[in-house]
Amino acid sequence: MTPSPDSVVVLDAKGLRALAHPLRVQLVDLLRKHGPSTATRLAERLGVNSGTASYHLRRLGAAGFVEEDTERGNARERWWRSVHRTTRLTDDGGLADREPEAVLAYMQSIAALYNLRTQQALNELQTMPQPWRGVLDLSAVPFRLTPEEAGRLRADLSELFARYRRDGDEAPADAVRVYLMTQVIPELDDPEEP
Repeated sequence: MTPSPDSVVVLDAKGLRALAHPLRVQLVDLLRKHGPSTATRLAERLGVNSGTASYHLRRLGAAGFVEEDTERGNARERWWRSVHRTTRLTDDGGLADREPEAVLAYMQSIAALYNLRTQQALNELQTMPQPWRGVLDLSAVPFRLTPEEAGRLRADLSELFARYRRDGDEAPADAVRVYLMTQVIPELDDPEEP
């Protein structure tokens, strides 16, 4: 069973604590990106030992982010798959106030993952086909917004993303995976403009 493109998990305190580790964020990301795999294969990709990967996969399984893929493997080989397609962190219930260290650790892990993806793309820039070099973009666009306006901007962007989101069988044959990473980052120490 592959997660449906619209399957989203909204983090609660338990889920947040389970994902507040950079290796776990990377494991979930790899399972979502490449599909089911074993702890050994995932460990090779991440440069860790298989025991470490296996431990973190079991913790992710206990929290409901991954599950054993019983259609694959055998008694010696345990396969894992992602349960959800997307993870969302909202602060509707004051999660950042109740779990500040876990929120920070999770957000730092996500930022590190985004940085890794960006660096990988830049490392491949010279060999990237010209049409893809032409659409690669690293932009920072400053706005002056209220919290409500920033929330509406984020919601509008989410609606736009949904129009383009599709998986495997729905995508044209020449489509490749494209990541669009957005960050709405308040700059609270910004001096007043004249």
